[in-house]
Amino acid sequence: MDSEELAKYIEQTESISKPWLLVQLRLKKLQENRQNISAEDYDQKLAEIYDDLMKLGEWWQGIEDQVF
Repeated sequence: MDSEELAKYIEQTESISKPWLLVQLRLKKLQENRQNISAEDYDQKLAEIYDDLMKLGEWWQGIEDQVF
């Protein structure tokens, strides 16, 4: 699935409020653009995405059946 398909999925399933999907979309877009940016920029953007993912914490505990 490319970033465009993932974005459409997020829209169609009204999942814009699901931050883990938005992190996946950012990661997919970064992967698709890797050829066009320097290694330093790629590493920095990847670290930013990772930091944002880690900030989500264990948000899923107690609602596993709703989100997975």
